[in-house]
Amino acid sequence: MKKLDAERLSLYLVTDHTLSLGRRTETIVAEAIRGGVRTVQLRDKGRPVLELLEIGKNIKNMVQGTGTLFLVNDRVDLALALDCDGVHLGQNDFPIFETRRLLGPDKIIGSSISTVEQALEAVSQGADYLALNGIFATATKNDLGPPLGLDFIRLVRTLVSCPLVGIGGIKVENAGEVIRAGCDGIAVVTAITQAHNIPDVCARLLEAIISAVQNSGSG
Repeated sequence: MKKLDAERLSLYLVTDHTLSLGRRTETIVAEAIRGGVRTVQLRDKGRPVLELLEIGKNIKNMVQGTGTLFLVNDRVDLALALDCDGVHLGQNDFPIFETRRLLGPDKIIGSSISTVEQALEAVSQGADYLALNGIFATATKNDLGPPLGLDFIRLVRTLVSCPLVGIGGIKVENAGEVIRAGCDGIAVVTAITQAHNIPDVCARLLEAIISAVQNSGSG
């Protein structure tokens, strides 16, 4: 099994066509890649699978030669059809160990978690990275409980060695806090999808990430 380079998760875009100011998913992704996004997750719930397949093919072409990882949300079948870099799973999605059996040892499998128990279970099943879901309050998902907060990141970081990605209410102003607390990267939706100048926002997010990493290293 290949080891996932945590740096490739540093700036992670999760798409949502309903939160993109009327722009096509491909437009958002192209601008984000231009701005330096390292991972793109196709997460457009509600779209017919044939549309997702077409969008996925377009994104796969976009990331060729850029070093950007391309994952799909939930849909193991779509990941297989696209032969993309991997899949991201929620708690109610296909089991991680079954997904690994289907996708093989070299594909990336991420898992969304919001409790310590979920984190330990996902790692035991072979997740390559964990997305700590709901760090700050967010209007993007209304099915989450109270924000997990930075202390949750610190706790999980002491328990697992795999890469961690924070998601939920993260923007330029608080991105550095998430990294300093122990995450390897930040996953964002509206901070990018609703930006009028996507490359500029990506550059500022990356600057915050790099600065936090450097400060952590010197501390």
